[in-house]
This record gives sequence, structure tokens and C-alpha cells, in this order.
Amino acid sequence: MNIKELEAVIEAILFTMGEAVEVERIAAAVEHDEDTIRRLIRNMMTRYEESDRGIHIIELDGSFQLCTRPEMYEYLIKVAHVPKKHVLTDVMLETLSIIAYKQPITRLEIEKIRGVKCDHAVNKLIEYNLICEAGRLDAPGRPILFATTEEFLRYFGIESLDELPILNQETIENFKEEAEREVMRELAQNGIEGENETSGFAMEEEVS
Repeated sequence: MNIKELEAVIEAILFTMGEAVEVERIAAAVEHDEDTIRRLIRNMMTRYEESDRGIHIIELDGSFQLCTRPEMYEYLIKVAHVPKKHVLTDVMLETLSIIAYKQPITRLEIEKIRGVKCDHAVNKLIEYNLICEAGRLDAPGRPILFATTEEFLRYFGIESLDELPILNQETIENFKEEAEREVMRELAQNGIEGENETSGFAMEEEVS
């Protein structure tokens, strides 16, 4: 196949799959080496951008996906069902941030960093497909390890975890303060005086 035919096949694969496809799978399908296919796809990405098409190709940690451009959303919802938007609370965002930076990580380790239980947040993040189980820790009880998913990259518009910003100490302190406020709210809801209950909270582990 010539270059034009290869690009047509690649476009057809990405369109049909409707999800991110690993470059090695595409290369195997068209019987070419991965470097050539990766270069072709990135050239296609550039041309899509330059021609202002309604679709574009995104790269997600070594995989590629054909997607609708975000600015087309307002037109799409007029002919399609409005997709359900997942709302991430501050607690969920904090939990997700910890997982993103410390993965793979157990639920207990997350709770040590936040200072409070995180069952609800973890379960919601799994439901939203932003995190997943990533095996088990070789320790007593073999606790589940959690890591971010490909949907996490797509949701935040990044190609890989290498693009995550570096957390500063202020962000870490915000995690601690929000966790303490969360405990105080729970105590207040239960009618328990918690004036001194959270004074000893400390971040047992830095997120870095």
C-alpha cells in the first residue's frame, strides 16, 4: 500500500473502533513497523488540525483515537442524547489526584494521606471509569491497588501521566484542610462535638 492507502486504512480502523487503539495493533493490521505508523498518524493529526475539520485524532499514552472536536458539542446535542456529565466533587478530585500521583496505591494508603475514609470517592471514581483495580499488593490481606485509566487521560485532555503538573506544598496542605473540614462536617451531622477531634491530623505521606 502507498501512503495514501495506509492513511485511509488507519482512518477506517480508528473510526470503526470508536476507542483508543494501540499503535502496535494498527501496525500489525497494516503490516508495517510501529515507527512508520506512528509518524503517519501524527502527520494525519497535523492535517486534521490545519484543515479545521469536525473531528481530530488524539494520542493517549501510545494509543490513538478518532474523536469529535470539543467545540462541536453544542451542535451534536441537537441530534443526539445529551451525555451524562460526571460531576467530580472536591473530595473525589483530591482522591483522584492522590491516585494519579502515587499509583498504584491501596485504599489504606489513600486514607493515610487524606486523613479520612475514601470508600465513597473511590467507588465513584471506579463507576466513572477514571480509576481501576491494578492488581493486589503483596502484603497481608493482599489489598487492592488502584491506578488511573485511559478515560482519565481523555477526561483531562492529556496524552500521558508525564504531563501531570508537579504538586506543590500548598496543594498538599489544601488536601489536609479539606479532609479536616470533611471530618468536622461528619461530626456535626452526627451531633458530636469535634472541636479537638481533628487537631492532630497530619499528612503521613507527601504526594509528589
